Amino acid sequence: MAENSAMQIEPDVSLKSLNTFGLPAVAGRLVRITSDADVRRVVDHPDLGRAPKFVLGGGSNVIFTRDMPELVLKVEVMGQRLVEERADAWIVEIGAGERWHDAVAWTLDQGWPGLENMALIPGTVGAAPVQNIGAYGLELQDRFESLDTVDLLTGRTVTLDAWQCRFGYRDSIFKGALAGKSVITRVRLRLPKPWQPILGYLDLERKMAETGCTTPDARTIFEWVCQIRRAKLPDPAHIGNVGSFFKNPVVTPEQCRDIIARDPHVVHYPMEDGHFKLAAGWLIDACGWKGKTIGHAGVYEKQALVLVNRGGAIGSEVQTLARAIQESVYGRFGIRLEPEPVVV
Repeated sequence: MAENSAMQIEPDVSLKSLNTFGLPAVAGRLVRITSDADVRRVVDHPDLGRAPKFVLGGGSNVIFTRDMPELVLKVEVMGQRLVEERADAWIVEIGAGERWHDAVAWTLDQGWPGLENMALIPGTVGAAPVQNIGAYGLELQDRFESLDTVDLLTGRTVTLDAWQCRFGYRDSIFKGALAGKSVITRVRLRLPKPWQPILGYLDLERKMAETGCTTPDARTIFEWVCQIRRAKLPDPAHIGNVGSFFKNPVVTPEQCRDIIARDPHVVHYPMEDGHFKLAAGWLIDACGWKGKTIGHAGVYEKQALVLVNRGGAIGSEVQTLARAIQESVYGRFGIRLEPEPVVV
């Protein structure tokens, strides 16, 4: 959409193909956002400016349980460029509407490694900071420089650094104080020089043992991560899902010892602050949920952390299944699992 073009308001848009779980929902009104100016047009609009709004990226982190009376802002800001090359890093800027995996592949193609551990994470670049996405020992905040966001009240573009984004484990200010109040349009990432591989995860250690390659380059790690994820996780194009459905719970050393005493095989990882992260998928599997189904929503046969659409699922069925799993895990381990996706 050109800077001076009129805003297109699309009525009664089906969101089924715009969320990776493939859940039915209809947006009463939808506007596609391709620039900061598009957001300002919405803010300045006599009717839409005051309307409640819902920001939609790639739809890989949302569970629709109803139709959307809110104005849906579909973020489609594109573009990829090198902003600056420093002695210690490359700074790249990527439009919020670009697919995250495509952005990871693009940086590697340019010879700028550093994102390879986060290959194949579903969703868009703009959604990545909201969730502080992460995989295989790396989180977005580890590679974050800054982002641009447009305020939905004033229409002003504001640049936020990592501290202002308040990153936490699968968390940020965009899930708290700024939830529904701004639209991320561009993200800048810092890819450090010299490059250092991150290989501390069990699955990557297995790949090193299998291949005999103990000093993989970034492209090799990228390919390994893609292979691991494809073996474990269903492709949303074929089986509706949002990737990992629950956060890995973080517990105190005392809690971890207590669980290990009862279940010595529990998968756990030490954290820098002394806490331990437990594998939510292991906890769910231990409660016997792998492969189970409620209505048309089920638990994936190869990975208990992933809930899937068996065909024709609706949001309430996903909610019912998720709550049953939460109750089951709490009953056995005394741990409350927290969902990763936003439920609306």
